[in-house]
Amino acid sequence: METDSTSAAPSAPAPRCLNCGEELHGDHCHACGQPVKGMIRPLSSMLHDVADTIFNIDSRIFHTLVPLYFRPGFLTREYFAGRRVRYVTPFRLYFFLSVLAFFTIQLTLSDSNLGKYVVMDDDNSPGISSAMTPQEVVARRDAALAKLESAKAITGAVIGATPAPGNVQKEVDAGMEKGAAKIRKEADQRLAYLQKVADAKAKGVPPPPGPSIDAMSFNDKPWDAKTNPVRVSWLPDFANARLNAAIAHAKNNIPRIRKDPTLLIAGALGVLPQVLFVLMPLFALLLKIFYIFKRRLYMEHLIVALHSHAFVFVSMLLFTLAGFAHSWTLTTAPGLAPVLGLLLLVMGWWIPIYLFVMQKKVYGQGWFFTTVKFCAIGICYTIMISLGVAAAFVISLATA
Repeated sequence: METDSTSAAPSAPAPRCLNCGEELHGDHCHACGQPVKGMIRPLSSMLHDVADTIFNIDSRIFHTLVPLYFRPGFLTREYFAGRRVRYVTPFRLYFFLSVLAFFTIQLTLSDSNLGKYVVMDDDNSPGISSAMTPQEVVARRDAALAKLESAKAITGAVIGATPAPGNVQKEVDAGMEKGAAKIRKEADQRLAYLQKVADAKAKGVPPPPGPSIDAMSFNDKPWDAKTNPVRVSWLPDFANARLNAAIAHAKNNIPRIRKDPTLLIAGALGVLPQVLFVLMPLFALLLKIFYIFKRRLYMEHLIVALHSHAFVFVSMLLFTLAGFAHSWTLTTAPGLAPVLGLLLLVMGWWIPIYLFVMQKKVYGQGWFFTTVKFCAIGICYTIMISLGVAAAFVISLATA
């Protein structure tokens, strides 16, 4: 009897777990749970896994971004309906877009002319505090007051075309008078200081130290970390010490930030993602309160908040890139500048329109109640954002 020489070769043995020796049937051992992939493998494979773990960078990101920007409420309703696997999860989407948006903004900040539009000194009398003679003080005071009067005349002409010019004019006049009083007060203080210097020279004694533009006062006395510190009664000693250290750091930063205001903006942008991350659950709480009768879980409102903020981050990213391109075309391709300017206008209006339509589609109420709640939630959250941004600037000043 002849044997079949063409009999099939024995199949290769199944791979086994390096930890417990059990036969493997997937990416993890079913017996001990150890993953098949370890640290000893090509770097490209490691980087791919890191990116996938943190950002979920695969086909889902592209399936997610288009409806996120162009279809209000679509992703949220898909998530509520249980169709989740094809899209990036809300938190990862929020995290990925916040990192990308703020990184891009900070990257383009140094190449922009934003700093020249930021005025750190709100004083309408430049140079008065540095005048060296009484004649210089008077001349600079009069020039500042004349400049203020000129601005008042121009403003009055513009206000005349408003629906209620009388009320607006009163507010403007009050502000102008306050500015003029500030100019005169600074001039008087400078004249008094120069007189003290002259008296000291006549007596042959050292002149008094000049007043600091950046002086901070507490309890009607110049602030000092040792002799006159800020103290909050309900804070422990170490917290008060940290508070005064932050004040000292902020005081030292003021001259540097005056020279380059973009440092303050960059610092604020550095802490703004954390501020928004803290405010986002509060936004979800607002939704829970205003839609209390919808009987939705708080986590559902949190999903709405995550998708809303993710859309805002996409808008910030695209707006920054379009604005950078618009600035570039002003000098290199002037013909494209109006087109990009119109695009920026449309993108700006799309943000409130999108959020309004999203709120209506997700919660399913009529136009009237959606409008009322959208405006009320918007006002509340705008106040919260304003306080958060103010806190971001203060933190930036104290940590820059």
